[in-house]
Amino acid sequence: MKIGILGYGNLGKGIECAIKQNADCELAAVFTRRDPSTVKILTAGVPVYSVDEIEKHKDEIDVLVLCGGSATDLPKQTPEYAKYFNVIDSFDTHAKIPEHFANVDSAAKKSKKVALISCGWDPGMFSLNRLYANCILPNGKDYTFWGKGVSQGHSDAIRRIEGVVDAKQYTIPVQSALDAVRSGSNPELTTRQKHTRECFVVAAEGADKAKIEKEIKEMPNYFADYDTTVHFISLDELKANHSGIPHGGFVIRTGKTGWDNEFNNVIEYNLKLDSNPAFTSSVIIAYARAVYRMNKEGQTGCKTVFDVAPAYLSPLSGEEIRAHLL
Repeated sequence: MKIGILGYGNLGKGIECAIKQNADCELAAVFTRRDPSTVKILTAGVPVYSVDEIEKHKDEIDVLVLCGGSATDLPKQTPEYAKYFNVIDSFDTHAKIPEHFANVDSAAKKSKKVALISCGWDPGMFSLNRLYANCILPNGKDYTFWGKGVSQGHSDAIRRIEGVVDAKQYTIPVQSALDAVRSGSNPELTTRQKHTRECFVVAAEGADKAKIEKEIKEMPNYFADYDTTVHFISLDELKANHSGIPHGGFVIRTGKTGWDNEFNNVIEYNLKLDSNPAFTSSVIIAYARAVYRMNKEGQTGCKTVFDVAPAYLSPLSGEEIRAHLL
């Protein structure tokens, strides 16, 4: 399976590493908006091309992985490149998924390609576990907790504040809320009760730290609804202690079974990730395999993780899966 990568940032590098771990995959090309001569990749002998040349290589690539951002890149890129390639993206703006799906579906059906959107861990693996748990426990309640981990969007929002040189923000589940959910008591939890936010900020020399802290804590849609702690540290300390991109979280559904709902049940799926982009990339490569197979079977149009049978993700045969994993 020949994989192309569009965009060589954290996710693009993660995809390259995930390809190395999958014997049935090979990296065919990397496409970039930068000057290709300035992009140094890890895999020897693989060409780096300008994105302007991408259409010329449509017959050399089985699945193109789109590694752009959800805010401005993927809404344009995914429907555009689905005209030429089987594609997969990690679009994660939950409220806009239906609109994105419709745009990509139209393009992929016209070109007779398969496009899979919103692939990763949330949306992605968390979505699957929410669906499974809802089907199994119809009389129940969903809870999703994120963290402890770095939120790249929130970190970026802090960096845009005047006087901020750099910053990292961690989303942290509130342990008492997690314990209450796991007890099966079905608590009603506000946004503030479920998560806290911890910020590590490097301020410019002479910057008004009190003003920066106030601006962070009062930022609508990001911090205003959360208990937020702000630490001011040096750039050296930020680089030494906060250079990684860890993340994770929990999907929990509690519900009742039995004739009189006498039995309590808790379904929990959790992730603890040293590197968010490296794990997201591993999920994407498994689903790229499914995209390739579905297209070979003649399927077309846009798909999500809900549309993919688990067997499509495995390099093993049906016989091997049934013998060893069932």
